[in-house]
Amino acid sequence: MQKINGLDGFKPVGRNKRKKQIILTHTSRELSEYISSLKYRYNGEYKKLPHYVIGRDGEIYNIVPPNTYTEYFNNDVYMNKYSIIVSLENLGWLRKNPLSNGFVNWIGNRHNNEVFEKKWRGYVFWQPYTDEQMDSLGELVSQLCEEYKIPKRSIGHNVTIPMVDKFNGITTKSNYFKESTDLNPAFDFDIFIKKIGDGKSIR
Repeated sequence: MQKINGLDGFKPVGRNKRKKQIILTHTSRELSEYISSLKYRYNGEYKKLPHYVIGRDGEIYNIVPPNTYTEYFNNDVYMNKYSIIVSLENLGWLRKNPLSNGFVNWIGNRHNNEVFEKKWRGYVFWQPYTDEQMDSLGELVSQLCEEYKIPKRSIGHNVTIPMVDKFNGITTKSNYFKESTDLNPAFDFDIFIKKIGDGKSIR
């Protein structure tokens, strides 16, 4: 199992060890910038915290304990209490940079490597997820599923579906909200299912 790096200075809203879902999201910005925004936004009182963040190098960072919850989904108490949020470092949707041959995201983070190209939810270019991330994500999710008795089954796609909050297993933020673009189309659900071991996709 990849070492999990604990980060200080973050406080959950409450505790609940009865978890039903793992919800996969991404940062939409570079890792250091994302963690700084979590720590210092609203004078250190920002409550929209994931439980874990996985960097592009595969490093895992624990923001708050998995048996706690935050206000990640604003006022949706059910989603917050009964889910574990795992966020992957990823710039999300990209546009071509007119000043270079590369790409930039919505806040100007640069991406000069290969992109994943697919028209989806109004955008075309996406930053890929890394092999290191997929390895760490598979290990972390497998461990969390076993510890919290969450079924190792995934929706298996990033399309919004009705009543997804009733599903016991692994979902993505884009399964909940049609305006959400995480996880983006570059995420390979088939590889992910293999990584978590004995996993199933319901698509």
